[in-house]
Amino acid sequence: MTISNRRSFLKTTTAAGAGLFAAPYIAKAGLSKKSKNGEVNIAFIGVGGRGRGHLKRAASTEGVKVTAFCDIDPEAVEKTQKILSDLGKPEAAVYSDGEHAYLEMLKREDIDGVIISTPWLWHTRMAVATMKAGKYAAVEVSAANTIEECWDLVNTSEETGMPCMILENVNYRRDAMAVMNMVKQGVFGEVVHARCGYRHSLLDVKFNQDLKFGEGAHGEARWRTQHSLTRNADVYPTHGLGPIAAMLDINRGNRFLYLTSTATKAVGLKDYIEEKGGKDHPNAQLPWKQGDIITSVIKTTNGETIIVTHDCNLPRPYSLNFHVAGTDGVTDFDYGHRRIHIEGQSKAHSWDEFQAWQDKYDHPLWKKYGEIANGAGHGGIDYFVTREFINAVKEQRQPVMDVYDAAAWSAVTPLSEASIATGSTPQYFPDFTRGQWIKRKPVEFV
Repeated sequence: MTISNRRSFLKTTTAAGAGLFAAPYIAKAGLSKKSKNGEVNIAFIGVGGRGRGHLKRAASTEGVKVTAFCDIDPEAVEKTQKILSDLGKPEAAVYSDGEHAYLEMLKREDIDGVIISTPWLWHTRMAVATMKAGKYAAVEVSAANTIEECWDLVNTSEETGMPCMILENVNYRRDAMAVMNMVKQGVFGEVVHARCGYRHSLLDVKFNQDLKFGEGAHGEARWRTQHSLTRNADVYPTHGLGPIAAMLDINRGNRFLYLTSTATKAVGLKDYIEEKGGKDHPNAQLPWKQGDIITSVIKTTNGETIIVTHDCNLPRPYSLNFHVAGTDGVTDFDYGHRRIHIEGQSKAHSWDEFQAWQDKYDHPLWKKYGEIANGAGHGGIDYFVTREFINAVKEQRQPVMDVYDAAAWSAVTPLSEASIATGSTPQYFPDFTRGQWIKRKPVEFV
């Protein structure tokens, strides 16, 4: 990419105002390969449970053709072709000859965008290869595992002109979008603090019924558990952090400055294994590294603080721990626990029911597409995240959640790891926008 083109790319990614998201410069390699009938062609790398969900929604969308997918699991391949058949769609080309078969798939001319739903360690390299092949990339969370990988995503997107979207579905949660509307409209006054996290018992995900994980296991136990054994870090920060980042205009007039992280001792997985398999089970003897609860505090350049919690190794119900506090009010909103207080409108020192406020500030996307979305996964939010990627490809624009978001949100993992390892010292976020955050304007989810 020439210097002038790169400047054009950076400039146009900042062009969105408070209204609709403006379409930026996109390298010619992208949608010049549209199908003759006007369809956009979407391919998939990884069609396990998560990938098949995206594929089914994409294949059900008007103007979308699923041309190819890559997965090395024969069962996943069979289930995916059945989805297409049940929808009355033609079978897609399959690439399953080894872990790097996706590279062969990316050579195809009939692919405009690629959705990546694979184990974490593959996310960055697959997204980078997709962009280098001249195709839109959409990558599941987290998008990167190291600071170097975060830069790989940003540098590749800028150099190729191809967008990279992080598929953070919780940004579309109905109550989170209503609170975002309230924040943008000043209901809470000036926001000073927020809280979020991922608090969700994954004990039955990290181990199969026979307490097996790693090679020979099935599902996420094949790869996810290893991170708890080797990394003392918040390895999954974006579900909670993404919506808060959108509320606080991160990368668009504001940015993450630094964080400090602290981890508890690591006893939850050992206790679970001992209860299920006895104290002498070999997995109970492993040196589990990840603290059961990891607490990070982020400071932004505009002065807000954000508490981010990772809590997946202890028994507990699902929670994203949302909280927003400002000069005029405060809200806690989570499944089973939602309340709000707005000074001058709520009874003194009392909480209001959240639902009435959500109804009042319900986001236009939910008003328009709520009935359709409710049939999709995770209470409907999966519908919106798949829809946004497809629309970005169709409209040849940057997605609302762009490569700079993917890098900044994912950077919490390596920075939390470094902070914990050095006695909770502050770790500074790189400025992935190279100063452009100062001029970039807030966007709306459209």
